[in-house]
Amino acid sequence: MLIERFDDYEQLSIKAAELVKEQILHDPESVLGLATGSSPLGLYENLIDLFKKGDLDFSSVKTFNLDEYCELSKDHPQSYHQFMQHHLFQYVNIKPENTHMPTPPSVDNQMDCLAFDKLISQNNGIDLQVLGIGGNGHIGFNEPGTSFSSRTHVVQLHEETRRANARFFNTYEEVPKKAVTMGIKTIMRAKKILLIISGQSKQQALYQLVFSSVDEAFPASVLQLHPDVTVLADRSATATLEQKCPFTDNRLNI
Repeated sequence: MLIERFDDYEQLSIKAAELVKEQILHDPESVLGLATGSSPLGLYENLIDLFKKGDLDFSSVKTFNLDEYCELSKDHPQSYHQFMQHHLFQYVNIKPENTHMPTPPSVDNQMDCLAFDKLISQNNGIDLQVLGIGGNGHIGFNEPGTSFSSRTHVVQLHEETRRANARFFNTYEEVPKKAVTMGIKTIMRAKKILLIISGQSKQQALYQLVFSSVDEAFPASVLQLHPDVTVLADRSATATLEQKCPFTDNRLNI
């Protein structure tokens, strides 16, 4: 695991976009795993800028999103369908048929969880998976206690996760209680993983990512077992980690 430290979120986001750009230039038909929430917003802004400058072509890229709320329609302003449209898809030349979102089972005419995993496999797997991390170590919506062998599935969201997402809704009561998410096994099958960690509130999560034992009680700890993980973190997120592990030239190999 390589951890790179940046002075601020803006610099972190530029680097994240450079890594995604490298992947697409290496393989214009890349399959990207995408995340939502605040962590990847700067990444998406920079990817849009690169596209507008003519430095990136998304016409052959395929994407699979990590998760989606169960109780919201895809047209709801807080659905992750809408999030991706508003923050990336509508500004680049990606084909709508090449973008895929997990959908709760039993919804008419939409793929269920097993079909979502099957479709990823049919596209030769995810080349680069973008992740954020929750304060309790969740990746995607895989909450503490989720089996490391899980595939795409429906989860009951922890109250901590709902409170963290309440800022996007008018009231806490409106925050969905369930979501469908890529499972941990699905995530771990990605060839490369890019984890974005920003802000003082994520200091402890980053510290635990590095020093906790690999345990389902802290889902992100499983990333210690992946052969190709790059963590991009700003100084506000690395402060606790730096007390035990000094960085060399803003890099730390774990």
